[in-house]
Amino acid sequence: MQTRILYEIKGMYRDDFRITGYEFGEGENAVCIVGSSRGNEVQQIYCCSQLIKKFRQLEEEKRITKGKKILIIPSINPYSMNIQKRFWPTDNTDINRMFPGYHLGETTQRIAEGVFREASEYALGIQFTSFYMPGEFVPHVRIMDEGYSSAEIAKLFGLPYVVIRKVRPYDTATLNYNWQVWNTQAFSVYTTTTSRIDRNGAGKAVLSVLNFCSQMGIVKYNAPEVIASTVLYDTDMISVRTAKSGIFESLVRAGEKVEAGQPVADIIQPYEGEIMETLYAPVDSKIFFIHDEPLTYANSAVIKVVKEPFGVK
Repeated sequence: MQTRILYEIKGMYRDDFRITGYEFGEGENAVCIVGSSRGNEVQQIYCCSQLIKKFRQLEEEKRITKGKKILIIPSINPYSMNIQKRFWPTDNTDINRMFPGYHLGETTQRIAEGVFREASEYALGIQFTSFYMPGEFVPHVRIMDEGYSSAEIAKLFGLPYVVIRKVRPYDTATLNYNWQVWNTQAFSVYTTTTSRIDRNGAGKAVLSVLNFCSQMGIVKYNAPEVIASTVLYDTDMISVRTAKSGIFESLVRAGEKVEAGQPVADIIQPYEGEIMETLYAPVDSKIFFIHDEPLTYANSAVIKVVKEPFGVK
């Protein structure tokens, strides 16, 4: 394993800003794995730490395929993580909306350019990312529908779902999208949580990356039997929205099957404790995503379900 500083900004009043990369093997640039780009993505950096530990072991045991190189970047935003702020501390910008970056631009554009200069050299790209809303997911991998990535290859992660996402205008400034512009097959891995560590969810995410690297011939790893992933489109998901603001009390968990009309959450009046609203499953389905913060606003999509039969392929 080799550790090197991929990008650095000199700090005036505190320690320098550094992005650290961990390299395994040597030869062609096979796969780049990126962890947290936002300050609250604790689960994502934890997943990378466990992969670094595992790849170090595989390298010592000479089980990284000869002529293949792996790069892991645990965090591209350590400043925000240090103060537990989701976006860049000084101007609240999102680094994952600044790619491919610009070396003479704003600070976050320069950081994105420094990261992308390294990451774009790899044939495969994997990013542990998070949803814009806080909540718990069924583990899955996402690809964009107008990109260079393949759903068949995404199935090699062995996660329950492969979600094909329709490209939206703001996606064009993300790492995933720009990887594909530069002919890198890019995959976004969503684990169960974001701001807290779920060891079981992280274990599944780490195993999925090892499955993928083994199937792609990058490492020699005896992965357990890979499950058949269900492919679906993000537009196939059905959102359950709130009508009231209040305390959110979930009655189900992500991954749970529910029947049409089954109560899935209550919205509670914060002062008086009365149930103002009960949310119900709209159809026979599986809970794909559920809000996990104690408060919610009105007209928020706090639950997303996948209708039976699960998936389109």
